[in-house]
Amino acid sequence: MENFTFNSFVLQIEGLKVTETSMYPVFFSFLFSYMFIILANVGTAVLILVDKSLHQPMYLLLCNLIFNDILGNSIMVPRVLTDILSPPSERLISYSECVVQAFTSHMFGTASHTVLMIMAFDRYVAICDPLRYAAVMTNRMVVKLTLSAWGVALVLVGVLLGLTVRLSRCRTLITNPYCDNASLFKLSCESVVINNIYGLTFTVVLLTASMGSIVLTYTQITVVCLTRKNQSLNRKALKTCSTHLLVYLIMIVCGKVNIVLHRFPQFSYERKLFAILFHLIPGSLNPIIYGVQSNEIKKSVSRLFYSRRIFSSFG
Repeated sequence: MENFTFNSFVLQIEGLKVTETSMYPVFFSFLFSYMFIILANVGTAVLILVDKSLHQPMYLLLCNLIFNDILGNSIMVPRVLTDILSPPSERLISYSECVVQAFTSHMFGTASHTVLMIMAFDRYVAICDPLRYAAVMTNRMVVKLTLSAWGVALVLVGVLLGLTVRLSRCRTLITNPYCDNASLFKLSCESVVINNIYGLTFTVVLLTASMGSIVLTYTQITVVCLTRKNQSLNRKALKTCSTHLLVYLIMIVCGKVNIVLHRFPQFSYERKLFAILFHLIPGSLNPIIYGVQSNEIKKSVSRLFYSRRIFSSFG
């Protein structure tokens, strides 16, 4: 007979099941990935803020993606690292901390979609209507797009978690490496039909809007490139759009693999691993992809190192 603990404020996280031999390799792999995410993203953000030549709508919108990667990983990864080194019986977390972690995790996933949607709009205006780009993508418009991206994510995730925290709890085990909405409402012995309906609707609406806007945007860009037959325009479109599209595809693939693995209980370890990699992979690759593809960022880095070299030579 199953033991029930009603509305406990202390929960236990199952976490990753690692052996003693693999514990430290897994720990240091995640630790180095997290350190790289923080250093690379913070470095890119500082570069954009310091270098006035990068004060363009595309890079200001990119700061949203950077902030999302830093926040999403900083709430989740340190806790996962701590649990890896702790025995299963000591992997405890308060209910309030678990809710915050779940909220941040879902904000990370949702904002990844909404931020990339507004970045796609910026690329659409820049390539399809370049003469009006400066008039359309003003600082005011950048602020509006930023607020809309985070506002939509906040409302969707707020309702999602609001429906869950209303439920009473009769279990205490989180069968994931970190807290998310599904693992929280599975703690309840009440009916979770409303949660499942809203969660499914939320996912369908978000993915439809996200993928629909990306397909529509890139279809329009492709049509413009084919009809104008401007080699300079085509090169610019290929470089900027391939960067954006690659980041989007990485996020989609990581998320889809995690969703598919949920359907196969025998792959529970792989599912938990990909749940963590869903945060780590995009956060690690985004600054690399934009840094390599963006001539402006590469020039800014070159100027920074050149000025330091001159300064050190005089020193």
